[in-house]
Amino acid sequence: MGAALDRRQVIVLAAAAAGLTGGFVKKASSSPASPAGGALALENVAEGVFVYRAPYELLAPENAGAIANMSLIIGAESAAVIDTGNSRLAGEKMLAAVRGVTDRPVRYVINTHMHPDHSLGNAAFSGDGVRFVAHHKMPRALSVRSDTYLAQVERMLGPVGEGTTIVLPDLLVDGTMPLDLGGRVLTLQSHPTAHTDNDLTVLDNATGTWFLGDLLFVGHVPTLDGSIQGWLTLLDALVRQDVARAVPGHGPASVQWPLASAAERRYLDRLRTDVRALIAAGKPMSAAPGAAITERDDWALFGEFNARNAIAAYHELEWE
Repeated sequence: MGAALDRRQVIVLAAAAAGLTGGFVKKASSSPASPAGGALALENVAEGVFVYRAPYELLAPENAGAIANMSLIIGAESAAVIDTGNSRLAGEKMLAAVRGVTDRPVRYVINTHMHPDHSLGNAAFSGDGVRFVAHHKMPRALSVRSDTYLAQVERMLGPVGEGTTIVLPDLLVDGTMPLDLGGRVLTLQSHPTAHTDNDLTVLDNATGTWFLGDLLFVGHVPTLDGSIQGWLTLLDALVRQDVARAVPGHGPASVQWPLASAAERRYLDRLRTDVRALIAAGKPMSAAPGAAITERDDWALFGEFNARNAIAAYHELEWE
């Protein structure tokens, strides 16, 4: 499945030549590189907004840890990058992609949450004047997992993961925060515990593009590291937001909102229903991995993540 998805990843740098990007990007001089080498391939989803669509794959040397969507927003004075991949090399590939479309300095690197596939490429962007931005709970969440995350990179990427370090955010969001890229204001919003306890969304007000991080999975089975109850409650609030498009943490470069959230809600609701039934029947936690198996054929990487989702849900729901 991953290879097929890579073939659908395209870079639309020709839009610059056609004048469709309002001067935000520069003309490309070469064809896009594949994720396996050189710059990541970007899709131009709105004026001045580019997204790397990641394959549905686990961490491996072949993908260098570029296994979550990463985004670029370009303003008149500066640019922002949203999420950076699971290794320094993944971040470097994203930075090369950025340099392929704009000369504007990257002023902000925004992490939508602490998971390594969204934050371990931060070091590639370190430099004077760069601010790292995240939910106010993200520093603690990433710090307590840092040894585990770095050991995983060493174990699964080997030499490809060399140079990967933890870079914590220095600009923290508690509530809402505007970031001005020069004539282009982003609205950042921290959220209560859902996918994790440090989920952050980013709205590009200029184009109505909403970056949801892993609050939205499309095609890739959702992964639960926070609260299933909180996630479903938050979805009820998020679907009321009127935006032109949404960018998921895993899935297509952009999707219709709120239509694209329906499958995720169905999966989470089925998981909750099945786990509650197990608890009501007096079944032990060891029975939980059998929950939500009716969803098996609808999601990539279901076998890799559903069992742990079910155990996490059981642990939470047995105390309700």
